[in-house]
Amino acid sequence: MGYVTLTKDNFDQEVLKADKPVLVDFWASWCGPCMALAPTIDEIAQEQSEIKVGKVNVDDEGELARQFRVMSIPTLMVFKNGELVRREVGGKSKEEILEMAGATETAQA
Repeated sequence: MGYVTLTKDNFDQEVLKADKPVLVDFWASWCGPCMALAPTIDEIAQEQSEIKVGKVNVDDEGELARQFRVMSIPTLMVFKNGELVRREVGGKSKEEILEMAGATETAQA
């Protein structure tokens, strides 16, 4: 499926009105830990159908970063039914991210 690039214009529709949990990755291209985490986020986006994955580039979407008080990146947030239910800062393993999002690993994992 892949991830959705989130902006202030589509955030409400893609995240707050989503019909399944949404994992949101706040990142920037100059952030080493963000770049290290990116392949894992991309893999989750491809493999997991029960969650939606979105990415917010904090350089392009400073308004969203401020709205959600993102002070350090990478910051991962999970939204369910329009509500922020989990927030983690820093690099995480695939397993930690899936647990955080409430997703279960598939049989091939």
